[in-house]
Amino acid sequence: MDIAAQISLTREEMEGRRLEAARELLNGLSQSKVARKFGVSRTTASRWYRSLAGKGVESLKRRKATGRPSRLTTDQLNRLAQIYREPPAAHGYADERWTTARLAVVIESQFGVRYDRDHVGRLIYKLGLRERKPRAKQMIPVAPSYAASRYSPNTDLSRSDISPRVA
Repeated sequence: MDIAAQISLTREEMEGRRLEAARELLNGLSQSKVARKFGVSRTTASRWYRSLAGKGVESLKRRKATGRPSRLTTDQLNRLAQIYREPPAAHGYADERWTTARLAVVIESQFGVRYDRDHVGRLIYKLGLRERKPRAKQMIPVAPSYAASRYSPNTDLSRSDISPRVA
């Protein structure tokens, strides 16, 4: 299964995938093969198996969604996608770059809903308008091998005046 397709699965599609995987598990397919077939981690396949063994197929059915519902309707989200594709100049900005802060202002003016710019970034990603940037790897400075010595790397440490003999 395509990873991009997995990200955008609806709750109904995810339930269907779980129930189909349950059928495969009940037919004797290994957890590892189920994970591969349905494009999930082995941990997820194992969780499905434990749930299936403990509580039956009903445990894999969809439950009421938790969390706060979106304050924008589907039509408003579609309109937001259109706004994002328009040049920012059409909404009073001088340059040709949308920022999450700018979109937050436009959302508030167009729909009367105030969002933090961080949440606007999540909305943009959810709508498929922008890909998440990978986090920059932090480079850990590596000390040069001579750093333990108080002398420069070019110092000849075999000299007797630098390396006294221990008796």
